[in-house]
Amino acid sequence: MTTCSMPPGCSPSASRRPRSGSRARVSPCSKRRRRMASVVSDVLRTKRPLGEAAIAWDEFDAMRTENLSRWPTGAAVDLDEAVAYHLELPRHKRLSEVLRRAKAERRCLTQPRGGFGTLRLQKELMRALDCEGLADIVPTTTDSYTRNEHFGQAGRGSEESEAAGRSLLNGFPIVNYGVAACRELVEAIDKPAIMLTGTAMPNLVGEIGYAAGYTGFLGSGIAYTTSYTKEYTIEDGIRNYQYLDRLAALYAERGVLLHRRQPGFLTGTNIPPCIAIAIAVLDCLLAAAQGVKQYGLELAQTLHLVQDAAAIAVCEEMAQEYLCGRGLGDVETPITSLHWMGAWPHDEAQAAALVAYGGTLAAIGGAVSVTTKSTHEALGIPTPQANAEGLRMTRMAIYLARNLRLDGLPDYEREKALIRREVRTIVDRVLELGDGDVAVGTVRAFEAGVLDVPWSPNRQVASRVLPARDADGYLRILDPGAVPMDADVLEEHRTRLARRANRDKVPMGYDLAVASVYELSEPLGVLLSDRWARDGE
Repeated sequence: MTTCSMPPGCSPSASRRPRSGSRARVSPCSKRRRRMASVVSDVLRTKRPLGEAAIAWDEFDAMRTENLSRWPTGAAVDLDEAVAYHLELPRHKRLSEVLRRAKAERRCLTQPRGGFGTLRLQKELMRALDCEGLADIVPTTTDSYTRNEHFGQAGRGSEESEAAGRSLLNGFPIVNYGVAACRELVEAIDKPAIMLTGTAMPNLVGEIGYAAGYTGFLGSGIAYTTSYTKEYTIEDGIRNYQYLDRLAALYAERGVLLHRRQPGFLTGTNIPPCIAIAIAVLDCLLAAAQGVKQYGLELAQTLHLVQDAAAIAVCEEMAQEYLCGRGLGDVETPITSLHWMGAWPHDEAQAAALVAYGGTLAAIGGAVSVTTKSTHEALGIPTPQANAEGLRMTRMAIYLARNLRLDGLPDYEREKALIRREVRTIVDRVLELGDGDVAVGTVRAFEAGVLDVPWSPNRQVASRVLPARDADGYLRILDPGAVPMDADVLEEHRTRLARRANRDKVPMGYDLAVASVYELSEPLGVLLSDRWARDGE
C-alpha cells in the first residue's frame, strides 16, 4: 500500500503520543495458545441472576479475574496502567470528548468500518483511513473467529495471513495480539479509535481493547445477540454486555469517560425505525443502569430523507425521556447514522450515489456521526483506498448538506409523531412485562413476540414482524406479528403499503416484503428506466 502524505495533525510525533513503554509485538498464536482450547465456550462460568441492577464492585472484581484468565493475553491487562494511559491521551483522541464537541458544534463526523488479519495490514489500513480518508473516528473491526471466541482459529488465521502476505480473516484478532500490539494501532493514528466487534461475547475483547487505548466500543446485549447469533440466548447476551458496561463505569470511576455505542442497525435489512429505536432505548437503559455515562445510539438508514431525519430526532428524544424517568438524565446519547445496510448494487456509479446520499441523510438528520461504506460494498471487504474514497465522498456530501434541516416540514413532524407513538407502545409493554426491570422485561418480551426483529437468525426471536417499503419510499410494517401497535397506526401502515402493492402489481404479502429487500441492489435500468412506454407499441 502506498504511504499517504501526512496532513497537519498526522505527524508521527502527534500520532504516537503517549508512548506505552515496551514496543514488543505479541505473537498472534504462540505454542501455549495452541495448547488451549480453540473455542472459549463459557464467557463466565458463574452467572448472575437476570436483572438490570448494577453489578456490585466486589462481585465485578471476581468476574474480571475469571474473565482475564481465559486467554494468555488477558494477563497483560493492568487497570491502573490503562487508566494512566487514557488520561495521557490528547483530548482529540478521546472519542467521548470528540463526540461531545461535534454535537455542540452541530457537526457530523465520519467513521468507516475496517479490519484485516495482521498487525501490519491493520496498521496500514488505519493510517489510510486517518490520513487519506480523513476519518474523524478510526475503527478496528474484529474477525468472525474472535467474535465467537474461537481464539485458536483466529490465531491460526492470522499466522496464515502473515505467510500469505494478505488478510485471510475478515477482521483483526485483537485478543490474540493483546494490549501491547493493539496499542501500536492506537498510536499509529491521530484520531480516536473505536472497536467494532459484532459479538454477543465482548468480555475479553473489551478488556483488551480498552486497556490498549481504544476509547469507544460498539455493541449491545440485545442487538448483537438477536442479529449475529443463532443459539446464543438473549439473557446471556444481556449479561455479557452488563459486564462490558460495568467495565466502562469502572474506568469512569477513575476519571476516564469511555464511549459505548449500541448497534441499532440490527439485521441490517429494512428495519423499521420503531423496532430499531425501541431496542436501542432498552439497550441504553441497561447500560445506564451499570453506570455508563455516554451511550451512542446507532440507526441504519432507510434511505428516505424524511423518515431518517425523523428517526434520528425521535431516537435521542425517546432515550432521554426514559433515562430521565429513571433519574439517569446525565447520560449522553449521541446518534450515529449508518450508510445503507441492505443489499448494494454492483455498479460503482450506483454505489457511489448511495455513499454520498448516506452522508446527506446523516447531515440533514442531525446525526453526530455517520458510519460509512464504499463502492466495493457489493463485492466484499473494500481495499483501504476504496474505504478512504467512501469516507471522502461522504464528507463532501456532509459539507454540502451541513446547513439543511427539516424542522417544521409537515411530513417530518407527522413522521416523528408516528414513530414516537410506535416506540412508546413497544417500550412501555416491555417494561410492563418485566415489572419495571428492563432485563427481565426484554427476555419475556422476546418470548412473547412483543419484541421482534425482522429476518433474525436467533432461535429466540420470532421474526414474524414483516417490513416493506410503501409507495412513497418509507419503510412500513406489513405484518407486526405480536409486536404491539395501535389499531389506527397499523391501519396507516397497511393503507400506504396497499398503494405500493397496487402500483407495482405485487401481492400484498411476503412478495412485497421480499421485493423491498432487493430493490436498491437492482440495475439502474430496472429502478429508473430510460425507455419510455409509447402508446400503440
